[in-house]
Order: sequence, then C-alpha cells, then structure tokens
Amino acid sequence: MTTHRPAAVIVLAAGEGTRMKSAVPKVLHTIGGRSLLGHAIAAARGAGPQHLAVVVRHGRDLVAAHVTEVDPEALVADQDEVKGTGRAVECGLTCLPSDLTGTILVTYGDVPLLAAETLTSLVAAHEESGSAVSVITADLPDPTGYGRVLRDGDGAVAGIVEQKDATADQLAITEINSGIYAFDADRLRSALARVGTDNAQGEKYLTDVLAIARGDGCRVSAHLVDDLWQTEGVNDRVQLARLGAELNRRTVERWMREGVTVVDPATTWIDTDVSFGRDVTIHPGTQLHGATTIGDDVEIGPDTTLTDVEIRRGAHVIRTHGSLALIGEGASVGPFAYLRPGTELGPDGKIGTFVETKNAVIGEGAKVPHLTYAGDARIAEGANIGAGTIFANYDGQTKRTSTVGRYTFVGSGSVLVAPVHLADGTYVGAGSTVTLDTDPGELAVARGKQRNVEGWVARRFPGSATDEAAKAAGECAGAAEQDGIPEAAAPVDPADGGAARA
Repeated sequence: MTTHRPAAVIVLAAGEGTRMKSAVPKVLHTIGGRSLLGHAIAAARGAGPQHLAVVVRHGRDLVAAHVTEVDPEALVADQDEVKGTGRAVECGLTCLPSDLTGTILVTYGDVPLLAAETLTSLVAAHEESGSAVSVITADLPDPTGYGRVLRDGDGAVAGIVEQKDATADQLAITEINSGIYAFDADRLRSALARVGTDNAQGEKYLTDVLAIARGDGCRVSAHLVDDLWQTEGVNDRVQLARLGAELNRRTVERWMREGVTVVDPATTWIDTDVSFGRDVTIHPGTQLHGATTIGDDVEIGPDTTLTDVEIRRGAHVIRTHGSLALIGEGASVGPFAYLRPGTELGPDGKIGTFVETKNAVIGEGAKVPHLTYAGDARIAEGANIGAGTIFANYDGQTKRTSTVGRYTFVGSGSVLVAPVHLADGTYVGAGSTVTLDTDPGELAVARGKQRNVEGWVARRFPGSATDEAAKAAGECAGAAEQDGIPEAAAPVDPADGGAARA
C-alpha cells in the first residue's frame, strides 16, 4: 500500500484580521483550548510532512513565539511588503530546501476544523491523478466572500476568481475555493515566478497559479469535500463562536461514542486535549479545559470547571473550580470547592464544602470537609481537619508550609501558623491558634480560659430585648430552684481538665 506523505506543508498566518477588532493577532484567538493556529499546525503535522513552515507578518513576534511553543520543529517564514497569498507562499518556500521535490500543501492558520485526514486524502488524490495543482472545494449555499471555482466545458478546473474580481455570472457560482491546495513543488515555484499583481487588490494571488498551470498544459483538479465546516475560516468573533460551538459539539459527540455519559451536551464544554476513561458521567454546566485527564468511573458536575486537572478512577467532583490539581482514586471534592495549583488529594480523601486548597498535599483517606483554607499544607494519611480551620501560610513576606501528621485531628476553628508541625496522632483543641510543633500523642490547646462576667448585658444594654430575655430566663431558673429542681450541671472542658465555669 502506497503512503502519500507531503514533502512540506506551508501554513499561511500573516493576515491582520482587522474584523476581529482585537489587539491579539487573529490566529492566536482560541477555541477548544487551542489557538486557531494551533489547530492548523496540528492538522498539518498530522499529515506527516517532511517540513512544516508557518508564514507570519502581523503580530510577528507573538505569532512566531506561539509557533515555537506549539511545534518547536516548525519553521517560521516572514512575509515582506508584497501583499497576497501568492507572495506569502513564496516567502514560505524560502525557508524550505531549494531542491525540494514532491507535494507541497498550503493551508491557513484560521481554518480550525480542517482535519489531518482530509489533508492526507488530498495528497493521495493529487498524486494519484498526476495533477500539478489540486484544490479543496466545497459547495456553499451562500458563497459570499469566497473565491469561485471556474470550470471548463468538460468540468475540469479552469481557474479561480476572487470575489472582488468576479463578474455577475461568476458571483452566482456556489462552488468555492477553500484556499487549501496541493502543489507539485517544481510547478509551484515556476508558476509563482510568473504571477503578477494586476488585479483589484494589487496583490499576488496564489489562485493565479492554477491558470498558469493550465496554460502550461498541466492538470488541475478539484477535491470536493462534503464537510463544509472544514473549509470555513474565522474572520470575526461571530464566526469564532460559531466554529467553537461546532468544534465542541464534535468533541462531545466523539467522547459519548467512546463511552462517556454526557447528561446535557448543550451545557458541556470539552477542550480538544481532554481525555477520558470509560463510564465517566458528566453532569450539566461542566467545562473541562486544557490537558485535563479523567479516569474510569469518574463523576463530574454539575457546575464544575477544571483546567489541567487529573482525576483518577472512581472519584466524584461536584460544583468545583480547579486547576493544575490531582484528585486521587475514589476521592470526593465539593460542592463549592476551589482547588488551586499544587493541590494533590490522595485516594479516598475528601475536600468538602467551601474549602480552598493551594499547594496542598492531602494524604490517603484524609479529610478537609468544611469551610477551610489549606494553603502550603502537607496533611498525612487519615488526618481530619475540623470546620473553619485556617492554615496561615503567609507572614506578609514569605509563604511557609505546615504539616499535619497521620491520623491527627485538628479541632474546628483552629489556626495553624506556619511553619508548624503536628506529629502523628496529635489532637488540637477547637479554637486553638497553634504556633508550636507537637510530639506524637499530645493535645495542643492554645486559647484563653473562658470568663463569664455576671450582669454584663443589664449594665451595657439595659432594657434591650436581650436584657429582657436574660431577666426572664433568670426568673425561670430561680423558680425552678425553689421547686427543688437542680440547676443544670456546668459543662466540663476536657482540655482544661475541669469545669468550664470557675
């Protein structure tokens, strides 16, 4: 079986994109977690070229840096002052070997739904037909803005005319030029040398190569595609949103066919690089971004947004916002949890309601159930962090780490002032502000002894509703005592080792 591999792909990304009305170059706007150019480069690289070149101009430094980040092996070519797609391709050729032979593909940096498989099939059809030029075309009900494909009496491609240069009859043609081509390398170089700028825009059109090839007696072919989305480019933010929604629809549908349950596809957004195991359930209002990785039997949502998060088998995440975090096997998170970068939740661990974590490693079976900030924390296996606990990790100058040992229990409303180390098997009395390390098995208590000031309400707020309630309660207590009913015993505080009331 013959494998058709292009000698090179040239991606044109030099346009300004004025209709985006943005300081950001058009090709750097994103859908599905990738820039438009990132999608184009992925498709081009998927066709397996020997060389890949990206032609840049507007926002040159930003775009070139992005190319290097996305594909370090890609070549960057600069378009000069001469306008037009033909000149852009010429500039792209300058960074390729001068003796390069074979098929050269030309694509665009603003056509994000183009698939690598489509490029591969274009190369195969081009080479098998012996064509000098092959162009992907599509039949659009409204072809406004696109170049029209001209055919001769035998149905062969005779040329392409741009919208602004077209006659009234030509504007009625619905077969459009996608701008995506396969060229024989030698024919492309020869034809571009003869392309002029005698047109309404004063530009060097790549489309003129087709007429020149025909004039040289070479074959020019059309490769008609049914999936019109693959030929559609982005020119403004309306099209950006439209293509983004279509890309998401395809991504969600693909994962559902792979065994993921998506309860409401209309409110579920999944980036291109997200991956799933089997039997995952995604509830409405969920957004999964970046390189998020989901294991088998995971349940996510509703109303959850995760970016670059790894979730392992059997975990449950509900109403949570998280990024750059790891959620272990069988763990549970939320509702209303905030996982900041550096959070690692161990197997069967719990991060509960209104809990914020940052650079926190929480061990197997450890629990941080409610109303807690755990920043720069190391919480070992089986530990339990009481409601309202604060890891005070910042002294105004430096962030420091606190550690909680195995099966240690931190009482509600405590503050751990970093750096502090609670040894294995420690207890912390509720309401404590802990500044000193503990040894195994100790009880840490750091709070003032309770003092009850008799008659304070009557003196401070005489005649208030609170004062009246206190008087009524006092009268009831006195009547009960006269009837021989003993006053309730004072509570005992085990941390004090005696009665709470002196």
